[in-house]
Amino acid sequence: MFNQLRSQFRQKVSQLLPTKPDKLSGNSETVKKNTQLSKNLALDKENNYSKKRYIADYLLNLGQTALTRIKQGASIRHHPRFWLFFAMGLGASSGAIALGYGIYQIESSITESVEEVFTYSRPETLTIKSADGAILEEVGPVTHEKLKIWQLPEPVIQAFIASEDHRFKNHHGVDIQGIIRASFSNLKAGEVVEGGSTITQQLARIVFLNQERSLNRKLKEMRLAQKIEANLTKEQILEGYLNLVYLGSGAYGVADAAWVYFSKPVDQLTIAEAATLAGIVPAPSLYSPLENKKAATQRRDLVLQRMAQEKFITVAQAEKAIATPIALTPKEPKRFQRQAPYFTDYIQLQLPKYVSQDILKQGGITVETSLNSKWQKAAEKAIETAVTRYGRWQGFKQAALTAVDPRNGQIKVMVGGNDYENYQYNRVTQAQRQPGSTFKPFVYATAIAAGLSPNQTFKNSPYVVDGYRPENYGDKYTGVPVSIRNALASSLNVVAVQVLVKVGWNPIIKVAQQMGIKSELKPTYSLALGAWEVNLLELTSAYGTFANQGIHQPAHGINRILDRQGNVLYQARFKPKEALDRDTNAIMTWMMRGVVTSGTGTPAQLGNRPVAGKTGTSDEARDLWFVGYIPQLTTGVWLGNDNNKPTWGASTTAAIIWKEFMVEAVKGTPIESFSPVPSLTGRKPTIKAEPIKPKKRSFVVVTRSDNSQSSRTRQGQSSSRERRRSNRRRRRRNTAAAPSRTRTTTAPTRTRKTVNPPASPPPATAVAPQPQSQPVAKPLPAPILQKKPQAAPAPSVAPPAPPVERKSD
Repeated sequence: MFNQLRSQFRQKVSQLLPTKPDKLSGNSETVKKNTQLSKNLALDKENNYSKKRYIADYLLNLGQTALTRIKQGASIRHHPRFWLFFAMGLGASSGAIALGYGIYQIESSITESVEEVFTYSRPETLTIKSADGAILEEVGPVTHEKLKIWQLPEPVIQAFIASEDHRFKNHHGVDIQGIIRASFSNLKAGEVVEGGSTITQQLARIVFLNQERSLNRKLKEMRLAQKIEANLTKEQILEGYLNLVYLGSGAYGVADAAWVYFSKPVDQLTIAEAATLAGIVPAPSLYSPLENKKAATQRRDLVLQRMAQEKFITVAQAEKAIATPIALTPKEPKRFQRQAPYFTDYIQLQLPKYVSQDILKQGGITVETSLNSKWQKAAEKAIETAVTRYGRWQGFKQAALTAVDPRNGQIKVMVGGNDYENYQYNRVTQAQRQPGSTFKPFVYATAIAAGLSPNQTFKNSPYVVDGYRPENYGDKYTGVPVSIRNALASSLNVVAVQVLVKVGWNPIIKVAQQMGIKSELKPTYSLALGAWEVNLLELTSAYGTFANQGIHQPAHGINRILDRQGNVLYQARFKPKEALDRDTNAIMTWMMRGVVTSGTGTPAQLGNRPVAGKTGTSDEARDLWFVGYIPQLTTGVWLGNDNNKPTWGASTTAAIIWKEFMVEAVKGTPIESFSPVPSLTGRKPTIKAEPIKPKKRSFVVVTRSDNSQSSRTRQGQSSSRERRRSNRRRRRRNTAAAPSRTRTTTAPTRTRKTVNPPASPPPATAVAPQPQSQPVAKPLPAPILQKKPQAAPAPSVAPPAPPVERKSD
């Protein structure tokens, strides 16, 4: 057969070769007749033939040698063990190649550092902390309480070792004996009754891998376990594992599980309780005592038996523990407990501004906020008091409070309501409400900056401008000129509108925005009386500019954002901006101190500590405000109803709630004075006024004892609005829905009886020209040119009836 193959091979090669030139053929005659070039071509052809012939001979010899070797090898194929040895050799070499390639692939795929065991957090987990380090909220599968190895009692450690990896201290990450033992046990039982993964492998799977069931994942797990063992101590491995292992019912780590199942710290667990926790690991949903107490008991008893086998406990101890029934005292995981929920919701809404969604999904994010936990509790108590003690008598069901450090803009307190469990609506950041007279400081600040003196006077008389008629509270007027300072203290609406006309609404809007107002403000006469809606946070932040000597610091709640390794992803760095010159700001603070010392904000006094601020009330007392400040802290309070129903309360109640919070907040805070008032003469304006030129404006001259109602009667201007007021007063007298109370004004005293507010809210406020059909302010004190009667002090304990006397704001 081989001879036949050789002949065929030679024949094929010969066919490929050209025929050798014949020197005696007719071609030679042609060559003789050709030129020298023809001779050269013939010589080249001869040389090519020689080369090809040499190659052919080489190939023939090579082929013959190869066939000979094959024939020799084939002669031993009849050996009885040839194919066996051949297969074994081929299998061994192939296996070695495959194993080497597999190891290379696994090694190249492991890019993680084993140091991540110390910092690992599960995906999409988030921890929000207060300024003092207290945990406000944990999002996702977070281990709430992580313990050091020395904080873990010995029986707990022993229970997990006995249950999961009794040769833990002897292997180097992978326990071959354990794998073989587990395999035989599972085959014998016909089901998976024992796992072969060591504690180190389980830790590697938690930190670096997923729950995929594949050979490649298992090999990677084993290699990672070996690396962990090579770099960490056994104690470090145990610490990481016992803090991360999932133990069912939402508990991650033994400390959290001890609380969830037994309502106790881990160092108070009994041997039986420790064994119960260790028994949960193989199947948390099956062996959780809250889900399946019978299965959990059987698993616990098995763990106790293994502890006795490993000499961790005596047989007597095991028998005693087995005889003990599982006594559960279940509690919600601590990671579900929240503090300052309105604030943490606000923080989560702010996060995407500073960190991408991809980073947030990676998990392990820690947000360090500016919140003061102690002040937050005081604020929550004050808001609860506002609603339960005063709201029932004054017709409001909601309240909100926030406080900002004016020196850096940090939000220190945020209480968006008093019933978060049922209503997550944040009235600090989401509720847009009319600020009423709390907007007036921006009007007067613009006027002072434009060069007006706080002593400059304006008429305190009924005033109509381009058809818009502002009203003082109760439609009461003194009929004499009043200074800007006194007009602010007594919250006179007609003066605020006159100042707006003199300065211009565009400069006022610009100043308000520079100071921190972000909501839309439109150029209307009602702007001076707070007709355009704002939220409590921006209003408080803007007042913080007054507290910070005219320098605005944007309000913010996030100080830093860290990843799970502790790297800083975001650091708050806001640039301060001057919104008011220092002299103007000092004058405005001096004027608002007058509001607290002798005006509408007297309930906000803090003893000998300087306080400045302003009350405010919107149309029909739908919103009750007080925003006040000391040099170190600015706080705003709002009271009202989400459905915009009118209240029959007073802004002085907001000042009382402000004081209740501030009394707690200022404890331990040194008393600081505001900047001194500069000279009021010779001042140069820092902004340019843009006076409005109304088409028509007029005053009604009245005496100090007159009121506008009598004036209008004399002038035949009685309106349907007044008739509605009379009807309301008549209904109140007839219904007597609540205890009567006396309201003091400059007019003769009269008794009013409160009634329930209308069942449905009024239509939305119109843009122009008079969005507030009812006066913004409240009863005017005694004539401002005379000595003001001493106001009754605010009660320290709430009366069972309507609280303080009602004042103008």
